[in-house]
Amino acid sequence: MARSTRKRLPRCPICGAVTVREHHPFCSSRCADLDLANWFGEVYRVPAAEQDDSAAPSEEDS
Repeated sequence: MARSTRKRLPRCPICGAVTVREHHPFCSSRCADLDLANWFGEVYRVPAAEQDDSAAPSEEDS
């Protein structure tokens, strides 16, 4: 089977259009600004594991 030698073009994570080198990884400054607004508006969040208080060493264990 012959493999396609065409490179897959990277897509904008906001709208899915082909990216432009000037605005990489986005297709335009508009999409870059929308992404930044999503970060500022806390739409994107980095997950954090809740720490269980019972697993933490207490003063009584010392």
